[in-house]
Amino acid sequence: MAVLSPDDDAGCHVTGIRRERLSALMEQETERFIDLHPRSARHADSTSSLVAGVPMPWMRRWPGPFPLVLDEAKGARFTDIDGIEYVDLCLGDTGAMTGHAHPEVAQAVHAQLQRGATVMLPTADAAWVGDELSRRFGLPRWQFALSATDANRFVLRFARAITGKPKVLVHDWCYHGTVDETLVVALGDRTISRPGAIGPQVNPSLTTRVVQFNDLVGLEQAAAHGDIACMLIEPALTNIGIVLPEPGYLEGVREITRKHGILLIIDETHTICAGPGGCTAAWNLEPDILVIGKTIGGGTPVGAYGFSAEIGAKVDALQLDDGIDVSGVGGTLAGNALSMAAVRATLTHALLPDQFTYTTGLASKWTEGVQNAYEQRSLPWSVQQLGSRAEYWFCPPPRTGADAAAAVDHELDAFMHLWAINRGVLLTPFHNMALFSPFHVQADVDRHSEQFDAALDALTSG
Repeated sequence: MAVLSPDDDAGCHVTGIRRERLSALMEQETERFIDLHPRSARHADSTSSLVAGVPMPWMRRWPGPFPLVLDEAKGARFTDIDGIEYVDLCLGDTGAMTGHAHPEVAQAVHAQLQRGATVMLPTADAAWVGDELSRRFGLPRWQFALSATDANRFVLRFARAITGKPKVLVHDWCYHGTVDETLVVALGDRTISRPGAIGPQVNPSLTTRVVQFNDLVGLEQAAAHGDIACMLIEPALTNIGIVLPEPGYLEGVREITRKHGILLIIDETHTICAGPGGCTAAWNLEPDILVIGKTIGGGTPVGAYGFSAEIGAKVDALQLDDGIDVSGVGGTLAGNALSMAAVRATLTHALLPDQFTYTTGLASKWTEGVQNAYEQRSLPWSVQQLGSRAEYWFCPPPRTGADAAAAVDHELDAFMHLWAINRGVLLTPFHNMALFSPFHVQADVDRHSEQFDAALDALTSG
């Protein structure tokens, strides 16, 4: 195996691989993908009613000239319409973190469908779920939505209404769903729309301030303006890749937000991978408001948002107003009977402590396999782990979202993903990330390690 110097890279990405090899290998892997998936190819050619050939635009973000078409997903695997089975390390980008077609969740959903899916009335399941979320996350009052995106929209409204302040504060290169106020990045000391954001309603500098992750000095400076209603954060960045908080950072965030009367909102939609109560419970965080979505539904659309006792009392007053149906909060299907039955079954049978112990162990083994492979070749890569989730980078670990964004290597990302798909392993799109469910086994980790090692061999040989 060849050990390369940084001079073997072209452009701004010093990853230690041979760029001329990368281009040739990508052509070979693309041809292999086409040969392996004739039925998915025909499906793509025959689909004219769907924009870009897919029901949702993110489904075009996979590598390859056309998307795979799903036939069946169960446990930690899925099969496409060409009959090829894959180890699924994406799990619906966290939506199926419990595993596909979880038996108890499927049974609960089937039973509730026979009893009615939505009546716009509360159910006993909803009260049970509220109690369980309170136990797990420590916030006593809860409401529901159909996604974490909706939940984030709602809590930003509540925060502005309660504090009387106009702006929200987020981390640079954050992602909290398709929420206008959060689709932003920093450009110097300015707030601008995130590249690719379509049709922002207003100049985002009117709604949002931005600070770098792990930067308490910058946070204090932003908070001192006195116009911020709330700070919405992931306790560890995940949607620009895994960026972990430095020691003392989250404690500093809580201290500064309290000092300036800023409500702290923690979005655990992805960081639930840290344990049954997410990073909030694992790291003893004290949010005023907490948001979570998708995972807790076992694959059924749902979002939830919880309040501290103090904030919950203020929200109560807002909710009892006669105008609540046009307040910008809620929705006909929010908190529906089907979603609540799914969440109750999920929190009863999944996302449990012993399961996290098992899946975190698998993620550690995955991390070890990746690290061994790039260290053997003296590549300047790194790998980060957060509970049952792990991700590799083609650079040292980033400490901010801006660092992470600058380190993205789209060509190398696409190759690594396509190489893995062609060998029966699916990683999370947009990242080089793996997520583990209780249905995964050590053999799944080994399979990834073997194909990852072979990919690096192909990239660095010759």
